[in-house]
Amino acid sequence: MSLSKTIVGFNSLCLLLIIALSIYNKVFDVSVGGLFLPPPAPEYPGAGLLTHSFQILCCIPPVVCAFSFSLLNQIKPNNKNNKFILYSAILTAGFLINEIYRIHIIIGSFGIPKLVTICIYAIFAIFYGLAFRKEIKSTPYIILAAGIVLLFIAITVDSLHLSGNGTPSLLEGTPKLLSGLNVTLYFWFVCYRELLRSFQVAKN
Repeated sequence: MSLSKTIVGFNSLCLLLIIALSIYNKVFDVSVGGLFLPPPAPEYPGAGLLTHSFQILCCIPPVVCAFSFSLLNQIKPNNKNNKFILYSAILTAGFLINEIYRIHIIIGSFGIPKLVTICIYAIFAIFYGLAFRKEIKSTPYIILAAGIVLLFIAITVDSLHLSGNGTPSLLEGTPKLLSGLNVTLYFWFVCYRELLRSFQVAKN
């Protein structure tokens, strides 16, 4: 498929999605304009700065992994590490979608506890880890492990529902931000190393 056809097809798909969402909003008598509402303005300068920084960090792994997979699949189609990169993109994209659209909160509004959603994500992560344990062992997995431990600390602090003015948010947000940083660094390094190795093999 040519590049122009791919671009036209992708834009057409996005346009169809916008139309479908608009029809959905009309059916349920919700303002269509609400689909394009900007995020609320911060109450004061710097409000939400670190939260948005964490969300930006969450955007990097799925994009880097997806881009790397597309290149690796062209350079070495049968490379066993390609699936690892692909499923890393899918897993981190799932986490990103939840973080941006707050899926766990939406599900919680139907009476499903937040812990259930966390357990579901944890199960997927465990299957991912078991399926690619050999590939992970060949990488600097300590960085990934640090990111997971820090995220677990943040989730634990959040589940404790600590009282206080700002301290609970700081205790939860700090390890969460550092978790995002470590996970981003891990996948950045993994994709960089795998691409570099593939380019060198292709040259030889």
